[in-house]
This record gives sequence, C-alpha cells and structure tokens, in this order.
Amino acid sequence: MMVFAAMRCHHLRHLAALSALAAMTNMARAQAPDVPPLQTNQSYVEEMTRTTTLAIGDPLAVFAFVLNSLPDQVNVYPTENYYYFRFSHNGTPYAGNIALDPVEREQGKLRFGYFKEQTEWREAEAETFLLLDASQGVTVERLERLVYRVTYGGKSVVFTLNDLSAVQAPASVVGPDDKFLGTVFDESAVRFFLLFNARLKIFHYILDETVKPTEEYFASARVDRILIGRRTGFAFYRDHRLDRKILIGVFESNSRLNNYFDGPFDQLPENFIESEALRDAIVASDPEIKGRIDRLGNYQDGSGRYVIAPYRLYRKHDDLYVFHRCATDRRVPHADYHRCFVMDDEEQERANPLPAALKALATPARRPSGARRPGSGR
Repeated sequence: MMVFAAMRCHHLRHLAALSALAAMTNMARAQAPDVPPLQTNQSYVEEMTRTTTLAIGDPLAVFAFVLNSLPDQVNVYPTENYYYFRFSHNGTPYAGNIALDPVEREQGKLRFGYFKEQTEWREAEAETFLLLDASQGVTVERLERLVYRVTYGGKSVVFTLNDLSAVQAPASVVGPDDKFLGTVFDESAVRFFLLFNARLKIFHYILDETVKPTEEYFASARVDRILIGRRTGFAFYRDHRLDRKILIGVFESNSRLNNYFDGPFDQLPENFIESEALRDAIVASDPEIKGRIDRLGNYQDGSGRYVIAPYRLYRKHDDLYVFHRCATDRRVPHADYHRCFVMDDEEQERANPLPAALKALATPARRPSGARRPGSGR
C-alpha cells in the first residue's frame, strides 16, 4: 500500500512538472516575436499549375475578382494612393492596381488597371485600364478624411489611405536652402523625405531614418559612403555636410520592369502637399513647364505626371562612384556641392554621365538639373 502511494505521488509530481513545462512553453510562444511567413516552392508550383477560371479579357470581371478577394478593410501604404496587387491565372503572372486619385475619388471615381507582369526577355504588353464610377456600378464613398469605401456587385471594401501629414523631416537632414515638401512612402516599403533646394533648384529624396529600417544596407566596395539596399537596390550617399543619406541610384532593370523597386518618382505625398508648394518647386527647377501642370505635378492634358527622379539608373555598382568623385572634387564650388547628387535624363543618355556639378564644369550652358521628361502612371 505504501509502495502504491509512493508511485501515485511520483505520478502526480510528474504530471505537475509536465503541466508547468506546458505553461512555460505557451508563455514563451506568447512572448516570442512574430515568426516570418514561410514561402515554399511547393506552393509556387501548385499556384502555377492550378487551372483557374477568370474572364481575363473583361476588366469589370477582373475588378470584381480583385475586390471580392480583398478583406473588408485594407491599408494603402504608397503615398500616391495606389493599392497594388498580383495574381496568377493559368500559369501567367499578372500585376495591377486600384488608384484613388485625390481629385477623382471626391468625384466618386477610381482607376483600375492590370497587365501581364513584365520580364527582361519580352517587350511590355499593353495595360488594361478603366476609369470606374457609378455608371459602371462602382461607388466610391468618403467615410472620413483619407478613408473611402468602394462597392461593386454587393462587395464593399474600405480603403484607408496612408496619413503621414504629421511626419516632419528632422532639422538635422534639412539644409539651410532646403524646403521640406512631404514624406514619401514608396511601394518598396522604404520612406523618404522629399526636399527642394530653392537656391540650387534641385530635388533630393532623403532616407527617412526616424522609422525602423525595412532592409539591410551594405557599403560599396570602392567607397563606404555609398550604401546599397540588399533588397531594393536603392543606393544612397552619406552626405559630408549633413547627417543624412541622399538617394543617388535606382537599379536600371527595376525601373524598366516597373516593379516595386523602380524608385520613388511616382509616390509623391499627394494627400498632404501644401497648396502650391510642389508646383512652385517644379516650375522653379524647370520654367518651361509653367502653365502645363496642376498643383500635384500632373500634366493638364492628361498625358501623365512630371517625374521627379534626380538619381541615376545604374547597372553596376561602379556606375555610382561618379557621385563620390564629384563630392570630393576640389574644382566643384563649395556652393554647388549638393549638385553632385543630381543627374538629369539628358545626361543619363550619355555613355559616361556626370552629376550636375561636374556637368556644369564641362558645359556651363545646360538644361536645369531638376527637369524630367513626362512620366506615366501605372
């Protein structure tokens, strides 16, 4: 009897220990940070080999598919108010977006487009595009500031736009001649401060380091002042004069493929640009554009938007070294130093393009460095 009691006591202690261990395990799981989602080749293969049914040639049917696939509420992170999506249909990858333009959304309209994803080995194919409103059964309702409900065919989705109006660039990154135009949230998940140097009449995208980094940066092999994003390919230069990193390069292939890493030129802070600040800056940098754009930089003839992309589209890391060469060149006037981080379209067409400050030394008569050719929305 005493042996049985001892065995029972030992069993109870064992159960208690197991219960304590389970509790500790559950507590550890609750306290552990979120683990990353796992992506497998199996899921990719099954997605590509799956037979799907979708009237891909009917834009309204595709819009219904996209809207019905979304949860009841979504966040639109890019500051140009584009909600991007991707899907595969019978082995073909597609990409697209729902755009809530600041003017059109107040008129009950939205833009919807989709296309076969671009590749390096095939010419880009035409995008299917629609401007949707109540005439096609699509309603866009303003619920509150920067919150809109989109409804079609009995399905409603609330789109919450990214409100960065309270985010200001730290004084440490704004030079004495700089005007802060707004905070840019790029679809790459990288944030920038858009600055305009009123004296030099040039734009800069400055990396926003007030938030948690969304990628890892590594130094160029030739000079540690050039930092390149391992995920995005965005290249920055550590300013000699201010505690900031200036965007100097976007990988050329990403720009050509029009993917998430094609640069911040199309993600301007539309929702919180003050009055005429952006248009005034564009016209100051390129007087020929006066009278041709609205306050948000859109061409009045509807052909697209004035593109602000003062960085280089590079192919190799060595392509970026010219910015450092300019920044350390004693021939560059002290007052022109920040022109070393601007390169215009015309110059990029040359075999060995130069930043604006070096170009000025070679050719005094030049086109304004802030000027860009017209761009198009996605």
